[in-house]
Parts: sequence; structure tokens; C-alpha cells
Amino acid sequence: MRQVAEPDAPWALPVLHEDAVLAVVDKPAGLMAHASPMARGESDFALDRLRRQFGRDVVLAHRLDRATSGCLLVGFDRAVAAELGRAFMSRTVDKTYLAVCRGWPEARFTVDHPLDGGPGKPEKKPALTRFVRLATAELPVPSGGFETSRFALLACMPETGRWRQIRRHLKHAMHHLVGDSSHGDGRRNRIARMELGVHRMLLHAWTLGFVHPSSGERVEVVAPPDAEWMRLFARLGWAPPLPPQVTAFTGGA
Repeated sequence: MRQVAEPDAPWALPVLHEDAVLAVVDKPAGLMAHASPMARGESDFALDRLRRQFGRDVVLAHRLDRATSGCLLVGFDRAVAAELGRAFMSRTVDKTYLAVCRGWPEARFTVDHPLDGGPGKPEKKPALTRFVRLATAELPVPSGGFETSRFALLACMPETGRWRQIRRHLKHAMHHLVGDSSHGDGRRNRIARMELGVHRMLLHAWTLGFVHPSSGERVEVVAPPDAEWMRLFARLGWAPPLPPQVTAFTGGA
């Protein structure tokens, strides 16, 4: 295994898996994955850090929003990254995200709701996300005509990869993602800031499972919830969730 060029550098990203052709790293919230038209005035990108960190070419196999933390898969050349990208497109990559939403949804629910591709891409395409409720909490703070404010911890399994899919599907289900300034509930976000100290979007790419393009073996990677998530779990009385077997969440959801 190659050694990280500067393993103790403060800018280096935690490596969750590395081999000769690919790696999975843990992207922090707030860091853009790569330069784009959305990156006005930005100069710090995960892709640039990783090229310096690994001392070689690095190509993203998929994308994570700036505000989303967790598993980011990269290839060490364009051919490998393209093959991994095709695996995402063909839905052979298993992804589980952690999210905190407003309200208490059903124990298991599915949102099957078409989504457009974002700005400049008005065509709507099929989009499906499965959700499993892992924990609930209630704060004695009035909100939206209710005497309390309810929150739930979710495992989210998107079966398609549309633009901001989980965020928009939770909005569609009226269980808005906490901390989401674009598609969330402003009142609930304010309560989360004031009562829970939440100053970020609560979406984390928790697990990633895929077939290795060279060996054909299954690779399963987990990005542990970071310190901010752990403080939130403690504040709400939630035990940190154990990494799931994805198949345990998909049946009957």
C-alpha cells in the first residue's frame, strides 16, 4: 500500500481504504469536492488535497455536496474512475447515508418521486430513496404550532443518483433535512442551532459497498460519524449507530 505523502498534515483527509488503483477517503463537511462554476472564490478542494496527499493523479468516481461529509471514492487514473462511475450509474454501488430530519417519520418509508437535474437541467427523471428510522428525540421547544420539536435519525439508501436527491426527497416527504439551508425547514434549523449547536447540514455518507474493478472482490467501507455527530448523539441521548449491513435495510422498506 502506498503511504500518504504527509500523513500528519492538517489538510490531509482520512483514508478509509487504499489499494493500487483506488481509494476511499472521509471528506469533511464544508469542503468542496472539486472546482466547478459553483466554486466562486474557492481555492481549497478535496481533489487538489488528494493529489498532493497521494502524490499521484486522482480522479473522482462520484460527487458529494460541499455540506455532506463521509465516503468519497476516487480512482488513481481516469479509466478506473470511469469504471467506478459506470458502477454508480448502473446502481451496483450500495450507499447508506446518515441524516437527521424534522419530525418522526414512519419506521420505514420510501420516496419514489422524479427529480430534475438541477439548474439548467429541467428534465425530470425517476428517483427513489429508501429510509429507515434509527432513533427519535423530542425537545421541549415549540415549533410550527406544536408544543415540542421532534427530530429523527435516519439511514438513507438512494437507489438513484439525482442532484441533491436525499435532501429533496426528505422535503417532499415533509421531513426536511436538518441544517439544509436550500431545501430544509428554516424554523427547525434555527432551533437546531440554538438548542443543539448544529451549524451544518446533517447528512453523512456513512457506508459504501462496491465490486473492486480489478480483483472483482467486494469492498465495504465505513466512515465513522465525526466529533460533531457524536456531540449531537450525546445531546439527544442517541447511541451511536452501528454500521449496517445494507441488505438488512432494504428488505420490506
